[in-house]
Amino acid sequence: MVKQVSLVFCNLTSVTDLPKDKATLKILFSPSDKFSDSSLDIAVLPVSQSPSTSTQISSCISEIKQSRSHPWPAVFTIPNFSYDVELRLKHGNEAYSTDGTLLTMSRDMQTEILDKLAEAVFAYKAYPDKEEIKSVAVALVEKHPCLKERGSAAGWYGWKLSLTWKMGNYRSKLRDAGCKELKVNSAKRGLEGLQGQRNKVKKPKRSETNFLPDHPSGKDQKTLEHERELMCQEMKKRNPDMSFVNTAMSSTYSLWRQEIVENEPPVYEMKKRWPAIFCERQISAEFNRLMSLDLSKSFYEGLDRNLPKLLCLYRSKRCAGIAEMRTIMDSLDKNASNQRKRVAVLQGLPWFMHENPSQFIKICEHTGSEEVIGGMTLGIITVVEDVTDPIPCDSDVALVIEEAVVLRGLGDIPNAYVNMMGLLYALNINYPKNLKYTFEVIQRLLMNTGAEYLQCKSALP
Repeated sequence: MVKQVSLVFCNLTSVTDLPKDKATLKILFSPSDKFSDSSLDIAVLPVSQSPSTSTQISSCISEIKQSRSHPWPAVFTIPNFSYDVELRLKHGNEAYSTDGTLLTMSRDMQTEILDKLAEAVFAYKAYPDKEEIKSVAVALVEKHPCLKERGSAAGWYGWKLSLTWKMGNYRSKLRDAGCKELKVNSAKRGLEGLQGQRNKVKKPKRSETNFLPDHPSGKDQKTLEHERELMCQEMKKRNPDMSFVNTAMSSTYSLWRQEIVENEPPVYEMKKRWPAIFCERQISAEFNRLMSLDLSKSFYEGLDRNLPKLLCLYRSKRCAGIAEMRTIMDSLDKNASNQRKRVAVLQGLPWFMHENPSQFIKICEHTGSEEVIGGMTLGIITVVEDVTDPIPCDSDVALVIEEAVVLRGLGDIPNAYVNMMGLLYALNINYPKNLKYTFEVIQRLLMNTGAEYLQCKSALP
């Protein structure tokens, strides 16, 4: 029987210093530990597993820090600070609850609080907006009321300004350190070949969580390009190994995002280089990597949750003068199945938002279906037997981007919308200008991404 020996150490720099085949390294970072700067899942790595085990550990830690796994929270959680700061805050909160005395902070204490808050904010977003910064400041004074400002009714406005400046400084430090997400916006005006690019800031604009990650540790452009080529070869097979494809797409995610964000290539070129993204399974997987959300679940849950409210609005006096809306609702009265309600809501949404979807959603017969693609930069084509029904359900649905069919056989219009939103995010394509408000409602109301800023949400009964 081999006796297992447990080692406790703090100065180990390489696992090769441990006895081979007789020791394991267990790294434990508890999320609940108030003195921990980071959290890491339990990892048990035998020394004999690989000659570069230490590299694997560094890679694991790096990838966890680089990848964001959650969107911006509804209620921001204030991180724990160092022991001495937490002790001062504890006594300060007790004094505040007793007689309302506010805490007098030293410069070092204020600096540490802002540094910790900046790190916590960056874990969700590199470029938080004003409302998100405000939510952090509000959460701070709610958790530690002794930090409220003197002479201020709200008590958090100064913290909001300080954190705004701190985030700018924090981004500068990470940009100088080589953070890809921030370095992409570091071009200076007047450089040769960069005129006009400085004003076009490449940053998340639709609540993306992993917009432009760095390459995984131990992998460079050449290594990831080789993995991409293997993935393309696999996709040429009649029955590709989708498990291998998914692993390859996950591994090369940083390369994929770099091409999309920095180079902005046309869709047909991306389809040649990254064919896997143009299948439903990978669209959902890429959306999850980018947004940390389940694409189908978030869309259908939001759609079904708002079906009654939206249909009620469609029947209101506001829509009484819209002939297309009356046609949709009259057809729904004849057959009000749940599937037809879903289609009716999506078909009527542009008209409700006073936008014309005639060049976006086209219904046609089998003959002449190819002719309608011309001029469509983004759209859904529905091939049906009866073109007079404004609510097509049993149909052949295709998705068109830049006058080319990128997906076929989607089954129904709701599924077409799901994959269309996934591709718009994955390919970093802007919403059509003539349907801007329709897509904003789909994103914020139905998919619940950035919903706190949807102005028309309050109009729903």
